[in-house]
Amino acid sequence: MKFFIDTANLDQIKEAQDMGILDGVTTNPSLMAKEGITGTDNIMKHYVDICNIVEGDVSAEVISTDFDGMVREGEALAELHDQIVIKLPMIKDGVKACKYFSDRGIKTNVTLVFSPGQALLAAKAGATYVSPFIGRLDDISTDGLNLIAEIRHIFDNYGFETQILAASVRHTMHVIDCAKLGSDVMTGPLSSITGLLKHPLTDSGLEKFLADYNKGN
Repeated sequence: MKFFIDTANLDQIKEAQDMGILDGVTTNPSLMAKEGITGTDNIMKHYVDICNIVEGDVSAEVISTDFDGMVREGEALAELHDQIVIKLPMIKDGVKACKYFSDRGIKTNVTLVFSPGQALLAAKAGATYVSPFIGRLDDISTDGLNLIAEIRHIFDNYGFETQILAASVRHTMHVIDCAKLGSDVMTGPLSSITGLLKHPLTDSGLEKFLADYNKGN
């Protein structure tokens, strides 16, 4: 499973990259604003800065909701760097734009997916990634992980090459559960990845090894 980090924070991206386990980055206008990155020119520059840190795909989101606007924004984003993936909303014109870009060999990530039917439409339009938001489903007492399982079943039925990108991952168990279900990618905060490092037996075992070693020194 690929590990993406969902942030616009360069320090966190560098930390994940330095661990040697980072495969890509997803971000959005809200995450940009959280880092104080506003204005088209600054946002575009920040995307390039991210691409210069990570070696994998970097999802860059359009803000238009009409086909022509998505195409215009998407083409400008795609020109920034060859690692850019155009992030499109799961609406009718978003699916249409997905087909437009996929026909031209430009990678896409269809976002805000909350049902198997939406994922199927994105795959039919040639999406590189489809992003089901599991955490937001959990927030309304719906099983987000079940959506991953349903999409995996459908994609396997028909051999779709679209990758399932589990988004809105909130914690470490989300990562483990998505891996069990066969999600191709997860994206979440750095804490959801670094949390995989932690186990009390590792800590106590290391403490004992060091204590035993120091007895002879």
